[in-house]
This record gives sequence, structure tokens and C-alpha cells, in this order.
Amino acid sequence: MEAKVSNTKYLLPLKEAFEKNENPENAIRMKAYMKGKFEYFGIKAPERKEIVKEFLKTYGLPETDKINNIVKESWNFPQREFQYFAMSLSEKYIKKSKTEIINLFEFMIANKQWWDTVDYIAANLVGKLFLKFPEMIIPYTSKWMDSGDIWFKRTAILFQLKYKENTDLDLLFNYISQLYGSKEFFINKAIGWILREYSKTDAEAVKLFVANNSGSLANLSKREALKRIKL
Repeated sequence: MEAKVSNTKYLLPLKEAFEKNENPENAIRMKAYMKGKFEYFGIKAPERKEIVKEFLKTYGLPETDKINNIVKESWNFPQREFQYFAMSLSEKYIKKSKTEIINLFEFMIANKQWWDTVDYIAANLVGKLFLKFPEMIIPYTSKWMDSGDIWFKRTAILFQLKYKENTDLDLLFNYISQLYGSKEFFINKAIGWILREYSKTDAEAVKLFVANNSGSLANLSKREALKRIKL
């Protein structure tokens, strides 16, 4: 399965490694699992991570000013493995990144949208960036909530997925309330997921919120939120 040739020479050895380990049977199953939205080399996650590890060991991390182009080039490939690589690569630059990298993250959210990339970006890229620059949270998440795009809204809900005791509950509950009545599966699932995850930190807060908003929350959200809570 031929991938689109990249103009970024850095990616060519990775492309060759992916092609060498291509598994057409796995690719068919992976594409079907993603509702036919994306092509795959058919490389399962453990093997893919080993390929990427060896690639980085051999070729090293690119210079910071090259990340934007490399990520966008990776997004141009039809095979989903390249998008997974681009996300994991971007995460390595969070600690030394500046606020401007949010523009790249927004590009990643907006293009080739689906839960597998958006969820990773929300929790591991946007979430970590906002911990570093908390002043960015309100301007960007409020914009995303008003965007009309379910994937940006999902990001605004899920960026605190790993925040635990650092979760801004008022903000989270506010954004959830703005989504009452949504019929979107991926929105209601995200609401339940973030509440379930926070219940590991404060089960009573989640139980109380669900009880007080039972008539407004989707049944899916309520079921997911209370999965870890003994009623």
C-alpha cells in the first residue's frame, strides 16, 4: 500500500519501516474498526511503538522549529500510523514548547477528526500545555465550546482527563451544562468518561452532580459517570 511521498526527508526512513512491516489483513480490520475512515499499514500498537522507538534511536528528535512541518506532513499521509507517530512526537516537545504550539494542536484536531486522535490530543497534548500555561484555558476552551464542532467540544471536556485533584470542577460542570440535550454520541460519551475518571478522585462530587442533574444528563453520560461508584 503506497503512502503519499513526503517532502520531509526526516519521515522517509519511517515510511520505509512502516511499509516493511505492513500487514494487509490487519489493515483491513483496523480500517473497518474506524468505520472505513482511514487507511492503515496494519501495524498493531506494540509493534508500531517499537518501530518508532528504533526510528528515533537512529535518527533522533528533529529540531523544535521543524515540528510544525513534520506533524503536518505526517497528517498528509493516508495511513493512520503516521498520525499516531505525529502525536507521540509532539508530546515530547510540550515541556519546552511555547503557547504558539496550540495552533498546531488545533490543526491536528480539525483535520482527519476521529476519537482516536482527538482523545490523545486532548489529554496528552492540550491538557499538558494548559497545565503549563493555565491562562490559555478559558480563551481556547470557550472558543471551542462555541465552535459548533463536536470534536473541539469534546476536547474542551476531555483536556482535564488526567488532572485529578487539579481539575477545575466549576469549569467542567459549566461546560457539561452547556451540552445538555446533545444527541451526539461522542459528546455524551465524553461527559460520562470525564466524570467517571474524576470519580476516582472525588466520587461524592460526581455522585452529587449526577443526582442534581439527572434530568438533564443523557442516559449514556449517567451510566458512564457512575460505573465506578457504588450507589
